[in-house]
Amino acid sequence: MNIDDYNYDLPQELIAQTPLKDRSSSRLLVLDRESKTYEDRVFTDIIDELVSGDVLVINDTKVIPARLIGLKEETGARIEILLLKNIEGDVWEALSKPTKRLHEGTIVDFGEGLLKAKVLEILGEGIVHVSLIYEGILMEVLEKLGTMPLPPYIHEELKEQGRYQTVYAEIPGSAAAPTAGLHFTDELLKQIEEKGVKIAHVTLHVGLGTFRPVEESDIRMHKMHTEHFLMSKETADILNEAKAKDNRIVAVGTTSVRTLESVMSKYGTFKECEEDTAIFIYPGYEFKAVDAMITNFHLPKSTLIMLISAFAGREFVLEAYEHAVLEEYRFFSFGDAMFIK
Repeated sequence: MNIDDYNYDLPQELIAQTPLKDRSSSRLLVLDRESKTYEDRVFTDIIDELVSGDVLVINDTKVIPARLIGLKEETGARIEILLLKNIEGDVWEALSKPTKRLHEGTIVDFGEGLLKAKVLEILGEGIVHVSLIYEGILMEVLEKLGTMPLPPYIHEELKEQGRYQTVYAEIPGSAAAPTAGLHFTDELLKQIEEKGVKIAHVTLHVGLGTFRPVEESDIRMHKMHTEHFLMSKETADILNEAKAKDNRIVAVGTTSVRTLESVMSKYGTFKECEEDTAIFIYPGYEFKAVDAMITNFHLPKSTLIMLISAFAGREFVLEAYEHAVLEEYRFFSFGDAMFIK
């Protein structure tokens, strides 16, 4: 339960700065939880790992161009706002920088008078609540003025904004991409379906937790921020049928895992719902929904490496990570993937 138990050494040069030309050409490290073995593959080999009857669960959230640079109306000071979560109407939770220049009532203009933000409340740790002032359709305004909120460890410019979206991204609302899904192409998904694998959609909008490190030495003291998710009746029916037939539920990414486990933990079955989750999965957690998962390589000491440690065993996961470092896999958002079965 100590944060240092989830650390590993990662050379900076292994942090992928740009996406590969072909989404599905990433490497794939396949972990077998039962035999405690792993194997080096390529991502297109995921077809060989899936069998007829499996349900592949994908998160169809869409990243919004939520990073905005503006000027404080009073002084002209440069202010950066990262929209994280829509609270209600035009009120958003956001990450601000530098927060010390803001106070309640401050108005930040993001250019051409098309979009302004009025600070309603300052909550600490850089978090603010703002009311957006604009004309027309917000998403169209953001497309014009905002940029993709790439993680802080990516220093290269993203030339194609669409490469930080999954090919099945549909419902706008995320401040970060569900990166395990970035490896899929339309063609690969079609081949998977042709094999008899059902594809089910959930939506979880990735928010503040992605940008917040665990700072407590005892991980049980860490407070997860909430993220909004929804599950349709169609997806719930597909998943319940899979459980009844003892077919595998394969989650694409930790966001899909958290959605599935949130619903099953609360209701004991899959059901149509739309709500918030602050589920924190770490070793000792008993999985109720997910049988296998596809995931990227995660940051040291992160809640995500804790989640996969809960699924596959901490020592086994860290051993696999050490192997990935030695084999020079590419890490984090634009990096390679793991399949844990």
